[in-house]
Amino acid sequence: MDLFDAQGVDDTGVPSYSATAPLAVRMRPTSLDEVVGQDHLLGEGAPLRRLLEPAREGAPVVSSVILWGPPGTGKTTLAYLVARASGRHFEELSAVSAGVKDIREVVASAKRRTAATGEDTVLFVDEVHRFSKSQQDALLPAVENRWVTLVAATTENPSFSVISPLLSRSLLLTLHPLDEAAIRVLVDRALTDTRGLGGRLTLEEDATSALVHVAGSDARRSLTLLEAAAGAATDAGRTDVTVEDVEVAANQALVRWDQDQHYDVTSAFIKSMRGSDVDAAIHYLARMIEAGEDPRFIARRIMICASEDVGLAAPEILPLTVAAAQAVALVGMPEAQLILSEAVIAVATAPKSNAATTAIFQALADLRAGKGGPVPAHLRDAHYAGAEGLGHGKGYVYAHDAPHSVAAQQYLPDDLVGTRYYEPTTNGTEAMITKRLARIRELLAMR
Repeated sequence: MDLFDAQGVDDTGVPSYSATAPLAVRMRPTSLDEVVGQDHLLGEGAPLRRLLEPAREGAPVVSSVILWGPPGTGKTTLAYLVARASGRHFEELSAVSAGVKDIREVVASAKRRTAATGEDTVLFVDEVHRFSKSQQDALLPAVENRWVTLVAATTENPSFSVISPLLSRSLLLTLHPLDEAAIRVLVDRALTDTRGLGGRLTLEEDATSALVHVAGSDARRSLTLLEAAAGAATDAGRTDVTVEDVEVAANQALVRWDQDQHYDVTSAFIKSMRGSDVDAAIHYLARMIEAGEDPRFIARRIMICASEDVGLAAPEILPLTVAAAQAVALVGMPEAQLILSEAVIAVATAPKSNAATTAIFQALADLRAGKGGPVPAHLRDAHYAGAEGLGHGKGYVYAHDAPHSVAAQQYLPDDLVGTRYYEPTTNGTEAMITKRLARIRELLAMR
């Protein structure tokens, strides 16, 4: 049975719900038109779209699929739609409670059903990453022999959580986190739909913004919060749901977070890291997290700061922040806040240099000002027929044949000879680069 306390099943075996079921359950899409945020999986001819179409004799066989995405993005919903729309029989197992015996019983029933009536079976396995290797192994014969069409859902990277034989026999479909516009569509629908609040209450704009930020990309959480906030308003004898009601529902004082706050706090966050005030940087990180800012956006800003403001003064910081961004994407909130904190502290406390940033900006400015003549002839490509006759490569000195592997010859175009773009600082690792670069430039000038 479904984790949301189903009241029964329909003719295909898909759970059905009464009016007393939670709002998030009642509002689960019952048609493809109600699905939001996953257009990339539902285009014409897409494997998932074919699964959502009625099974036809002679039609191409659709592989089993693994749906990978964050919580509340529609994995269970899509599995239910597959069963309803295709007319296939539906069976559901939760990896939290099912064992090998349960898997074998479902597969055996599917084989009998196919033999007796020709009806195919969709087996939905929620949180498949929680299955042990032996439990996943038990699914292999059923998937390989197409006794069932497996639709498995996971919030963890299947490359690490699903055994290779099962992964190779299934299509991996990645669900995108829902953006703010998609969450708003779901909230607005729940306010007006008869399955939901039926137009009995309204949601103030500030309350909508607060609810969307707190919910993040989780559709289920957005509707759970809406239901609790609506309950708070109803208990107070009101039909309008306010920010205060959302605060009660979320059990927290919400940070007011409009567009100006987004830009202002982000700006202060970056400038605090650049200015090496680690405490201020952590404060602004906490404000963004508490307001429901997308952790992937925060991770991107940290990476940019590592490149722009730390640079080669501590070249190890950029790969650290890249690894942090990847970890944030894999882990998700709330644990991702620990990873973000570590990355922020590393950037804020690192020695700083914007020399690499300044170098590329100045070089681009020269190009846009019309500077930058022809490439010197001895540096041009000499590998094609006729290049030698044009003087290409003539007089070129191979750097590794020169003392210290520094060949003293002209590299810049004539109109830029003597120009210096990169001027390293004496901070951190760049102190060593400064000394080495001074000697390199001396050698280059000896032509």
